[in-house]
Amino acid sequence: MLSIFRFIARHSAYLYFLLFSGLSILIMQLQRRETLDAIRSQGMAVNASVSEELTSFGDIFNLRDENERLLLQNARLFSKVIREETALRDTRNLNEIIRRDSTRVGRFFVARIVDRRFSPMDNMLLINAGSRDGIEKDMAVLTPDGLVGRVTAVSQNYARVMPVINKDFKASVVSDSSSTLGVLSWKGGNEYVAHLENVPTSSRLKVGERLTTSDHSTFAIRGIPVGRVVRISGSKLFSEVDVRLSVDFPSLSYVLVSSARPSREKLEIMKAEETKTEPKRK
Repeated sequence: MLSIFRFIARHSAYLYFLLFSGLSILIMQLQRRETLDAIRSQGMAVNASVSEELTSFGDIFNLRDENERLLLQNARLFSKVIREETALRDTRNLNEIIRRDSTRVGRFFVARIVDRRFSPMDNMLLINAGSRDGIEKDMAVLTPDGLVGRVTAVSQNYARVMPVINKDFKASVVSDSSSTLGVLSWKGGNEYVAHLENVPTSSRLKVGERLTTSDHSTFAIRGIPVGRVVRISGSKLFSEVDVRLSVDFPSLSYVLVSSARPSREKLEIMKAEETKTEPKRK
């Protein structure tokens, strides 16, 4: 390093001469038109490139704003489509109910299911019709396909329905061919299969027979389809009978509520008889 400094000090005059010569040549070159044009052209190219990059950077923000605007517009259109499709589906379902049950629709209230609770044992439906619409407790709920359940609680604008697929639901039914009576119940699990209780093994009930509600029911009107017998297995006293239900509960949207009111006299006399036969507690 010391030798380099010594060399510079010894030949400083020559080094200054070379430096000034180089500056002179550079200044002479800058005075040439071709050089100035080349520098100006290169500067314009650099300026254009920088401007393009800045414009692209601004376009990114503009594009983001445009995407947000388009997203909001698509959301509004999607919401409108959903509302229109829902209204169309509701109208189609309602027209189907009226078409298939036009001879009896005047005797029913039409209601839409607005909430439901599905569980292994305690299923529940909520309909948008209540006391102000004439709905009362214990009224039968159905579709043209068959029995849905019974009204168990009523408010001013809504009613809770216990469907057939509830462990606490019971209904008296009768078969169409052999006139076999039994009690329809549901033991949980498969929502398409219920059971028929109190059927003696001596019964003439056959697989394939259709079941409807009977006069023995304390809430349902007579003749509502319930399902078909799909299996009968024997036992010592009563048969075990499986019933394929007529109603497809997962796809329910509209239901009919029977305007026929349960016979209070029948309910009261049956309750009085049950109280009379109950064993006295000590």
